[in-house]
Amino acid sequence: MASDVDIILENTRVMAPRLVPEIQLHLADEDRALYRAGEDELDSLGLDTPYWAFAWAGGQALARYILDNPKSVAGRRVLDFGAGSGLVAIAAAMSNAFDVTAADIDPVAGQAMDLNMKLNDVWFDIELEDVVGTAGDWEVLLVGDVCYDKAMADRMLPWLHDQHRKGRSVLLGDPGRFYLPSMGLEPLASYHAETTGVMEDSDLRNARVWRFAA
Repeated sequence: MASDVDIILENTRVMAPRLVPEIQLHLADEDRALYRAGEDELDSLGLDTPYWAFAWAGGQALARYILDNPKSVAGRRVLDFGAGSGLVAIAAAMSNAFDVTAADIDPVAGQAMDLNMKLNDVWFDIELEDVVGTAGDWEVLLVGDVCYDKAMADRMLPWLHDQHRKGRSVLLGDPGRFYLPSMGLEPLASYHAETTGVMEDSDLRNARVWRFAA
């Protein structure tokens, strides 16, 4: 049986997201079966939905913001929550964050992050345990495009508010997901991010970077 690493390498190719050309990732494209794989095909590969195989619009926007504003993370302990491919963690590491942890509960995402980390010649910790509700010692929390699901948003947002109340910086990249309420947030930047019409309802999304209002 193929290992997770073999599955990733066989079903992706190395490319740079349009909004973040500085970063190379192992991503699914239309020439790979994974690009359009349904539940049966994913089951045959032993995979859950491969969020790690796509550069989501909110994650691209957040990574772009960090690269353009390195002072937002430089010298600080950073958590990339729901890291997927590790795109945002890579941007933080490139921007001289003191310590970066990329958290995702999908073990295949962990393997993809490890490959992408090495591809970009950076280093960060990979955490596969659920960190929601934990205190951590992070100074900055980066959350790229994870409000696609009501249950996820309802569980995550109170924890992020608590992190903000503790004086930590919380930055969210989001392409207008229904489950991210804008009340209590203030926009920092806006971008046009290319995405995939297979996993989305559009090939291009207007994505913003937000922070909690003071």
